[in-house]
Amino acid sequence: TVDFAVTTPNDSNAKTTDVAVTATITGKILTMLDDGTEGTVDLAKWAMITSENATCYKNVVIKSTAAGQVIREYTMPTAFVVDYTENYDDVEGVGTFKLVVRQKKDKIQTITVNGGYEA
Repeated sequence: TVDFAVTTPNDSNAKTTDVAVTATITGKILTMLDDGTEGTVDLAKWAMITSENATCYKNVVIKSTAAGQVIREYTMPTAFVVDYTENYDDVEGVGTFKLVVRQKKDKIQTITVNGGYEA
């Protein structure tokens, strides 16, 4: 699932410059793929990169599709990890992850939002 949010301070009486754009992505942790990789390992590693390293910022593209149509495509070109968690279930043996990313504040204007075209 994806939750895309644009937030501003609740006590603002006019349009503010204090805008945050955040995406919360949740999903299942998959087993190893045929090529020997497992994507959520890379998410966990990205989450641990500190702000002293420029690679903490990544280009994040999120597509929501339905019936072969792209409903929304969000591109956050300078996103960083706010929070990352993994949970495992002994009963089903499947893990889940939650990734919270935010666009760098001085780069909010570089975000693009598109939709309404074939996947």
